[in-house]
Amino acid sequence: MPVRFLTALLAAVAFLPALPARAETPEPPDRIAAAWRTDHLSVDERLAIPATELDRIRSAMRTAGVPVYVALVPRTPYLAKKRLDWPTLLHARVGEPGLYLVALVDDNYWSTSAELYRQGGLRGRDLTSVRSEDKQRLDVVTDRPAPQIVRTIQHASTAYDGRPLPAVPAADLEPERPHRGLSVTDKSDRAVYVGLSVGGLLGFLLTLVLGLRRRGRPKGSGSSKSIEPRNLRLKADGKIKQAERALARLDRRRNKTTQLLDQRDDAFRRLDAARTLRADQPEDVLASAGALVLARQAERLASGAALQPPCFFNPTHNPGTVKVDWSDDVEVPACEWCASVVRRGDTPSGLLVPAKSGLLGHDRKPVPYWTLDPEDSPMVASGFGALSDDLVDRISGRKDDVR
Repeated sequence: MPVRFLTALLAAVAFLPALPARAETPEPPDRIAAAWRTDHLSVDERLAIPATELDRIRSAMRTAGVPVYVALVPRTPYLAKKRLDWPTLLHARVGEPGLYLVALVDDNYWSTSAELYRQGGLRGRDLTSVRSEDKQRLDVVTDRPAPQIVRTIQHASTAYDGRPLPAVPAADLEPERPHRGLSVTDKSDRAVYVGLSVGGLLGFLLTLVLGLRRRGRPKGSGSSKSIEPRNLRLKADGKIKQAERALARLDRRRNKTTQLLDQRDDAFRRLDAARTLRADQPEDVLASAGALVLARQAERLASGAALQPPCFFNPTHNPGTVKVDWSDDVEVPACEWCASVVRRGDTPSGLLVPAKSGLLGHDRKPVPYWTLDPEDSPMVASGFGALSDDLVDRISGRKDDVR
């Protein structure tokens, strides 16, 4: 009996290595590249894309004048964490010239990442320059895939053979935004004039209420004052000019490496987004802080330095070079000072911004920016780029990572 048992055991051990190994799930770029062998439009099986959207994309691909590879993929936690350079990874697997474009969807927000690869020796316009000259690029809707993908294909066609860039159809444009009304300064001035005109009795009552509120505040609240908006705007404008000079110096350099060229393109995108914030929301504290962060990153990249995330708690501080625990299973970058506060078990005061409160909305108590609704601001939603490096894409409204 022992002999038979030993013989059976040895046979089983000898047989185990011959069992087929369990195949690992291919990486997303491998799956997309494999799908492109039969169809240059790859749609993830988890997505339900209307046929009309796919037909528009295929029509644009056929008339592009350049080979086009398109993939539609849902943004999963794995992809958000990996932050893949889609065009480079996919071109390395396919190896053919053409436009490589990946569209990712997060809820109903579509973003694109694209790169144009030419045959050896062929030259043409840079895809980034075509996009920067497109005055309608910020107005294309982001809740459907076809508008952004078709526009990116049109950019590639213009860059490839110089054909004119057509106008965006009205159905693909965001509706005109209503007038934003009075600025923050105008509203503040109006509140002051109303308060002065009400009369002595109401003015006395208002003064009494404000005085009681100040007496009721805890000591040390002076450290919770929001940042001076004018100083922040001046700081952002100054950093934008420094980034422009750094890019100009980089453009004058000869024999730039591929890495420097990539950094230059990334720096240009961030500088362009910083300018957009200052132009579209000149009085907004969050926009000024976002412009400061992006311009600072653009200057670093143009100078050949590595990209650094901002401090999550206060993006106007030094860059976030230290990782700290912020909540369950979430780490955020922080500057040395904020990191030391977290290590003590406290919460840094952070970037404080005005929040309407009090009678007539005149008393604006400062609150940490991360307590605001992330749906109202891309700076809050991304932690100024500390939580996810897609602030440029959110500001542009299309996440177009073309170079």
